[in-house]
Amino acid sequence: MPIIAPNTGIVTQINVFTVPQGSQLPLIELLDEAARACREVPGWISASLHRSLDGTRVVNYAQARDAPAMTRVFERLQAGGFIERNQALGRAAPGLYEVVRTLER
Repeated sequence: MPIIAPNTGIVTQINVFTVPQGSQLPLIELLDEAARACREVPGWISASLHRSLDGTRVVNYAQARDAPAMTRVFERLQAGGFIERNQALGRAAPGLYEVVRTLER
C-alpha cells in the first residue's frame, strides 16, 4: 500500500509516460509485470498505475523504503529488460521525489 506522509525517508518514483492514442493497455500490462518482478526486492513498498482519461498518458507511482532500495529496484528492472520494453511503448518522463507535505480536508 502506498505511503504518502512527510518525513518518512521513503523515495517515490513518479514516471509519466506519453503513449500513442489507444496504447495505454500494453504499457499498463508491462508496468504491472515489472512491479510484480520487483515485489521481492528488499525495501520495495508499492506501485500504483494510473491512466489518463484522454488515453494519451500512463503514470507509474512507485515507492521504496529509501534511496538504496530504489537503486535495487532499478537494477532489477534493468536486468529484466523492463526499461527497454517501456521505451518501446511510450516516452517516459521519470523523477524521484520525497513527500514534504500532505493536505487533507
